[in-house]
Amino acid sequence: MVRNVHERLLPVPITEVGALLDRLGGPDDRLWPTPAWAPMTLDRPLAPGALANHGGIRSRVVEHRPQRSITFELEPGQGLHGRHTMSVHAVGPSSTVLRHAAQARLSGWMRLLWPLAVGPAHDALLEDLLDRAERELGTGPARPARWSRWVRLLRRFEGPRARETAVPDTPLLSGALPRVDFADAHAVRVFPGAATDPQVWADAVFGRPAPWVAAVLAAREALVGVVGIARSGSSSFDTVARSADEVLLGSDEGHLDFRCSVRREPERVVLSTVVQLHNRRGRCYFALVRRVHPVIARALLTRAARRLAGSSNPARSGLARMGA
Repeated sequence: MVRNVHERLLPVPITEVGALLDRLGGPDDRLWPTPAWAPMTLDRPLAPGALANHGGIRSRVVEHRPQRSITFELEPGQGLHGRHTMSVHAVGPSSTVLRHAAQARLSGWMRLLWPLAVGPAHDALLEDLLDRAERELGTGPARPARWSRWVRLLRRFEGPRARETAVPDTPLLSGALPRVDFADAHAVRVFPGAATDPQVWADAVFGRPAPWVAAVLAAREALVGVVGIARSGSSSFDTVARSADEVLLGSDEGHLDFRCSVRREPERVVLSTVVQLHNRRGRCYFALVRRVHPVIARALLTRAARRLAGSSNPARSGLARMGA
């Protein structure tokens, strides 16, 4: 049997904390710690019967006392059998305890998964939620929660991952080159609270690549001169055009021209690349590059999504420096 409690004393009246609680899972939820964690979503307005989902864990609202508590019963078939409750409790006229209490019986694979992965992630999420409550209420936190090394490792496997998608027909990308000899696109899902400025995403994608990507790009710079192709240097990913939701980057070279579009859509970010080849040298060069390009593009976009999600919590703004 799992019995798990997380709580925080907040120096504000219960009405202020209760107002946050009643937004949980809704479109104006200010309590759930996104974008670092997948949002809690409800299939209908908050009320008994509503099905909640967060990160694949499903539970159903069985009781809602406005501005006081929400009780969820875990859906069958997940290896978790029990309930969890988010509640607020007045300690005085200007102090309130925000508490999450869970009690569940484990079965099947969850007996192994809970202590190894689900439990540590659950604890980290709840501490981040309590930190979010303090930030929204303007009371702190004085000492923000920090993920353990194990949770950081788990999040590397569970975090957002870029996948190939259809090349979008966007105002900046359409007609960016006179002729397109190659085009591809990759997208990563983003959660509420993630950066909306496409320039922020472009800087995150191309500004600080993973060490192995940086090594590949450095090797490219060192080798292209041998075959008579100009080294591109740092100007390869200069911004050439922008709009409210898209940034276009790229450069023109003797062997090829390319453009990269970074587009921020409501629920995802799309990185698209189009290439125009000029001559035999360009075709030979790109015949090699196109084999590694998709892998690098996905790695750049995935890393950017994880860095920006982590930077939403000041306690983890150094995730990028730790290789996240």
